[in-house]
Amino acid sequence: MAKENICIIYGGKSAEHDVSILTAQNVLNAIDKDKYQVDIIYITNDGAWKKKDNIVDSVEDTEALRLEDVKEGEISSLLTNSSSGQPYSAVFPLLHGPNGEDGTIQGLFEVLDLPYVGNGVLAASSTMDKLVMKQLFAHRGLPQLPYVSFLRSEYDKYQSNILKLVHDKLEYPVFVKPANLGSSVGISKCNNEEELKAGIEEAFQFDRKLVIEQGVVAREVEVAVLGNDYPETTEPGEVIKDVAFYDYKSKYLDGNIRLSIPADLDNDVRTTLRNMAVEAFKATDCAGLLRADFFVTEDNQIYINETNAMPGFTKFSMYPSLWENMGVSYSDLITKLIELAKEKHVEKQKNKYKID
Repeated sequence: MAKENICIIYGGKSAEHDVSILTAQNVLNAIDKDKYQVDIIYITNDGAWKKKDNIVDSVEDTEALRLEDVKEGEISSLLTNSSSGQPYSAVFPLLHGPNGEDGTIQGLFEVLDLPYVGNGVLAASSTMDKLVMKQLFAHRGLPQLPYVSFLRSEYDKYQSNILKLVHDKLEYPVFVKPANLGSSVGISKCNNEEELKAGIEEAFQFDRKLVIEQGVVAREVEVAVLGNDYPETTEPGEVIKDVAFYDYKSKYLDGNIRLSIPADLDNDVRTTLRNMAVEAFKATDCAGLLRADFFVTEDNQIYINETNAMPGFTKFSMYPSLWENMGVSYSDLITKLIELAKEKHVEKQKNKYKID
């Protein structure tokens, strides 16, 4: 039986570029190469697209994925011409942050009519923007902690008024976040006004819009969602931290976190979390995959924190680990996501594009 053609895309113009490369290494080493013939496209930090065909061997060093001396070309040609000469069964974007999981590249795939893994334009963009996401969650009735949001230009003109708004509506500690970024890049935990001002300046280096959220003493619990119109969920897992704040350095450099899967929670709480994860998935019209993140207080109050339409996807990240606990291996999870991409594309083809 002929192999299916898959194209994995990684890198990108994003502060999460290196995370994406690490993810690509993991997926390339786990994907079923007896079933799939795999091409790769690396997007440099400067936005150049570089392609390498027919990856057969394991990738031992992520530096090898920073492709050099390989063919560059017109983007649509790279995406529509596989090394076998046959169309791609699916493209698999392993891109994090702006220009990758915010709906932009998904729009390109839609224009080229390519099957692709993961969420569509609307789901990707609305999930990426923390403010829009929160507004959609509120419409769905999902409980959230208080927050405020404003633009860089507004802060430049009305700094004192905005700081007063934060003090009036929230209590320290607060978390300052760029509205459109992930992997805890640009996020600060602030315990006073001096730290708040520094955190705002830090966040505005990465986005023109930010969100400031009320801190809470709570456990951080996550649920993985998989599917299209009828999504399935995992048992919740918990992030156990040896640091006060689970930042980019803790996640990817220091190893100062561990995952407790399944989380030690009451049955009713686990059920509520799984149901809320599905509601969050539907609130932003997701497809393929989603990780829903929650706070659970000591008295079992639950607040949805955020969702991630392209969650961390290395072999040891929370999302694959949650499915591993449910009996779905990392390699099988990759296959399932490709099958869901094909299913989504077939469903889209049922739409009419001209009037008889």
